[in-house]
Parts: sequence; C-alpha cells; structure tokens
Amino acid sequence: MQSKLWICVVLLISTAYAKEPKAYQTGKLLQMDSVACGTDEKDATSVAGEMLGTDSGHKKTQELLCQEYVLQAENVVYRIRPRDEKHPALLPVGAYAQFRLEKDKLLLRMESMDNKERQYIVISMTPRSDSSAADATVRPLNHLQ
Repeated sequence: MQSKLWICVVLLISTAYAKEPKAYQTGKLLQMDSVACGTDEKDATSVAGEMLGTDSGHKKTQELLCQEYVLQAENVVYRIRPRDEKHPALLPVGAYAQFRLEKDKLLLRMESMDNKERQYIVISMTPRSDSSAADATVRPLNHLQ
C-alpha cells in the first residue's frame, strides 16, 4: 500500500516539473550578406627585425566579414548573425528553417542539413509588410457586416 502511494507521489512530482516541448516557428531564409564585423590586426615585426632594429613596427589590418541572414517568419523579418564567428555554418538561401527564441539568442535548425540547433544573434526585427497583412489591418470591421 505504501509503495503505491510513493509511486503516485513520484508521478505527480514528475508531471509537475515536466517542461513543455520546445515550440518552433518556421521561416524562410531570403538572403545572405557579408557585412563588416570588425578588423584583424597582425604585427609585421620579426625576431630578427627587433634585434637589429630594422622593423618599422607597422601593423597589417584586415577587415573581417561576417555572414548576416534575412529570416522571414510569419509576422516578422529577422536579421541574424551566427554567434560562432570562427566556424559558421553556411545555410542554404531559399530553404525553410525552424527556429525558436530563447532569452537573448535565436536557435535555428534546418532539417535539410543535419537538424542541429545553431545559435544566432538577432541584429534587427521588423514587422512583415505584406499586402495581405496591410489590407487586413487597414480595413475597419463594421458591426453590420
């Protein structure tokens, strides 16, 4: 009798702490741009040049480019960049992706690739401006209709 009670208590506790399944939204990757996201500086000094005093000490600077994607969801258009700047995955433009927002990041997965969740930074969010959505908001509802 006591074991049945413990089983009921464990089941109630487990259902109370159960999390909801992760809800994904679907969006389409419209385009990918290469945008400037910083600079990389390299010293032009060498050991021999430092010992002999012949190096000029100038630095080579190179502009770093990051991938920036446009992700169109049902109501919002997101501009996102990969959080992992060293090894970003190249996403297929024109394909559909599933994503969810979690705190300050966007987690995106593509079934057409490896279905692995990748972290992205949201650069901007703009409401989607489709003609069908605009028509629905402009037309006021009449109580006689």
